[in-house]
Amino acid sequence: MPHAIAVVMDPIGSIKIAKDTTFAMLLEGQRRGHALHYVTPGALGVVGGRAVARLAPLRVRDDAAGWFELGEAALRPLDEMAAVLMRKDPPVDPEFVYDTQVLSLAQAAGVLVVNDPQGLRDLNEKLAALLFPQCCPPTAVSRDAQVLRAFVAEHGRCILKPLDGMGGRSIFMTSPEDPNLNVILETLADGGRRLAMAQRYIPEITAGDKRILLVDGEPVDYALARIPQGAEFRGNLAVGGRGVGQPLSERDRWIAAQVAPELKRRGMIFVGLDVIGDYLTEVNVTSPTCVRELDAQFGLDICAGLFDAIEARLAR
Repeated sequence: MPHAIAVVMDPIGSIKIAKDTTFAMLLEGQRRGHALHYVTPGALGVVGGRAVARLAPLRVRDDAAGWFELGEAALRPLDEMAAVLMRKDPPVDPEFVYDTQVLSLAQAAGVLVVNDPQGLRDLNEKLAALLFPQCCPPTAVSRDAQVLRAFVAEHGRCILKPLDGMGGRSIFMTSPEDPNLNVILETLADGGRRLAMAQRYIPEITAGDKRILLVDGEPVDYALARIPQGAEFRGNLAVGGRGVGQPLSERDRWIAAQVAPELKRRGMIFVGLDVIGDYLTEVNVTSPTCVRELDAQFGLDICAGLFDAIEARLAR
C-alpha cells in the first residue's frame, strides 16, 4: 500500500549520491510507490498545536547529472504523512533537539518517525556506546582536564574527542609524553565547560574502523571497514579513509547481539555501530551511512530491509 513519506535531511542539492544513504532510502521508497515529500531546510514548526513542515513533492533518480525534482512547497501538517525519515546530520545542537521535539508531536499524532525522536535526543553517539560497557575499550568522560590527563597517564596512547563531532572532526591521538596534551585538553574541555571523551587507543584501527549496520535489530552481513590512509590515523571516509567491505566476524556479531535489542526497544530502526578491532566505539543513530558502498560491493539492497520494517509498522 503506498504511503506519504517525508524526509528531513541536509540540502538535497549538495549530496553526493554515490555515497549518500538517505538517497538510497529515497530511491527504495519511490521504487515501492510511496509518495515522497522533502522537508525544506529549517521548515519544521508547530501551528495550532500540530506539527507542521514546509513540504515539497519529491522525485529522485540515480543520475549524478540531475538526481531530484521538487514540486511546489507548501506548509502542511505532518500528520498528513504516514512516516517521516529524520536524517539530518549532526551536530545534535539545540536546533536539532527542537526539531526532534516537533517530530515527537507528529509521532503523538500517529506518524511513524524513523528513528524515534526521543531516542535521537537520549542517545548521544559517543555516550550511547557506554550503555554496553562489556563491548567498549577503557573510556573516561569528563570536563576535568586532570581526570582526562590521569586516564592518558594510565593507558598510554589514547584518543581524545568531543561528544558532538562527526566525520572524524576534532579527534586527537595523544600520549603522556605529547607536548600538546595540555592544549588538546584545554581545547576539547573548553576550560571545564564541555565534556570530552578519552578512549584507549586500539591499534587494530590500521585494519579499519568498521561500520556495522543494524536494520530493525538485525545486522547486515557485511561491514564497511574504513581504513586510514598514509599518515592519517582516522579511518573516516570524510577525511580520506578507504572503504573496504568485509563479512562480519564472530566478535562483530556478538557486539551486534549485545546492542541491538536495547536499540530496537528505543525505536532505533536504522543504526550504525562503529567497531575497531574487538571494541564498540560509537553508536550512530542520527544519520548512519555506508549503505551505498556496501550495496555496490556486495550486490545488496539494504534499504529494502529498512522499508520492509517501515511498512510492517505502518500496517500495524
